[in-house]
Amino acid sequence: MARDVSDSTPIGSKDELISWIAAGEKPASAFRIGTEHEKFPFYRSDLAPVPYEGRAGAGGIRALLEGMQQRLGWEPILDAGHIIGLAGPDGGGAISLEPGGQFELSGAPLETLHETDSELAAHIADVNAVAAPHGIAFAALGASPLWTRGETPVMPKGRYKIMANYMPKVGTLGLDMMFRTCTVQVNLDFGSEADMVRKLRVSLALQPLATALFASSPFLERKLNGFQSMRSEIWRDTDNARSGMIAFAFDEGMSYESYVDWALDVPMYFVKRGDTYHDVAGASFRDLLAGKLKQLPGECATMSDWANHLSTLFPEVRLKRFLEMRGADAGPADMLTALPAFWVGLLYDQSALDAAWDLVKGWSDAERQALRDAVPKQGLAATIAGRKLAEIAGEVLEISRAGLARRARHNRQGQDEGIFLAPLQEIVSSGRSLAQVLEARYRGPWGGKVEPVLTELVL
Repeated sequence: MARDVSDSTPIGSKDELISWIAAGEKPASAFRIGTEHEKFPFYRSDLAPVPYEGRAGAGGIRALLEGMQQRLGWEPILDAGHIIGLAGPDGGGAISLEPGGQFELSGAPLETLHETDSELAAHIADVNAVAAPHGIAFAALGASPLWTRGETPVMPKGRYKIMANYMPKVGTLGLDMMFRTCTVQVNLDFGSEADMVRKLRVSLALQPLATALFASSPFLERKLNGFQSMRSEIWRDTDNARSGMIAFAFDEGMSYESYVDWALDVPMYFVKRGDTYHDVAGASFRDLLAGKLKQLPGECATMSDWANHLSTLFPEVRLKRFLEMRGADAGPADMLTALPAFWVGLLYDQSALDAAWDLVKGWSDAERQALRDAVPKQGLAATIAGRKLAEIAGEVLEISRAGLARRARHNRQGQDEGIFLAPLQEIVSSGRSLAQVLEARYRGPWGGKVEPVLTELVL
């Protein structure tokens, strides 16, 4: 979760909220790729989670951030005196913390997937160099495989305390989402309102396919949990007012305003003034916009309030000044680059985007929702419109590959960006997700033990 925005410009009307999103429009030549991924830190000696202040003889999350600050020279981000993240120079990425200590890289906006892959490799090398003296390693999985919520550390971030208090009021699994999941996401640009709508619809319809391809969370609390993507299942009962497949995106006349109207009706978590997070959980942004928020009498909405509120909405695809793909579990390094490759191939080439739309445009709201509900357990065996998702996956992967080939962004060896789809091709060819591979190891060479997942899937 990125750094909260500070912009005290007052908001005078809903039109300004719409214009704020529309300001994200870019010519295709300026389209960029921003990849984010989270990972679980743990101590190698006993596979315990890493608390903020560390433990006897070993540093913790604070030490990791301070070490990365010294190594990179990035600006520290503070919350009540605690270092809780780092900001790269000139908007060039950030490091932040999720509620349970999940360590996140929010990558810089880059032109090619080759640059994305290099950024990831550099980050993993840096963070491992800093972590090694503390005996800390990192694993990227969709859900933490060993630790109970009670065993999971809590990070000292003001907004997370507010969210943790609110989550049990609106769903049964919100705390698990906060403390025990990791994802990989990519942020992609749009050129116009019509371009945004087409990309939003295609990516929403295909988000369950991404969930199936990237499923990596079959374990919870040292046992099989019955799902290929427990992370995705957790989202089904986190806070349905602000998450899900947002079916209105397929309504005739879908627009920036449609999304703004939905966002205005999603309850707020907090209002930030200075360094203080004011708990207004459940309150209406419309009341803040009108200067009638009972928790903060006389306060009116600012642009930072709007940007921060949008960051607390969690649909499968999120609209801000870019589109954020939110359906995938975190995974090994090659999967962390495969996720942006998959979506760039589909969304950044017009022929690919049109072909993808032709594939999904006949699906109904009910069919899309049924697929989304089935995928956490069934993965590629789920069906939609009478077809298995595994069959559709092969078609979509070829559309993405062709889109990347037409982009023609080559590395020094003359390879285009399609090379980063290789792990997905292996999944489609074998018919087995990483989650299914891990389950087979659990039932076979691991002898019913989950612990080896942390030693075998270290980043």
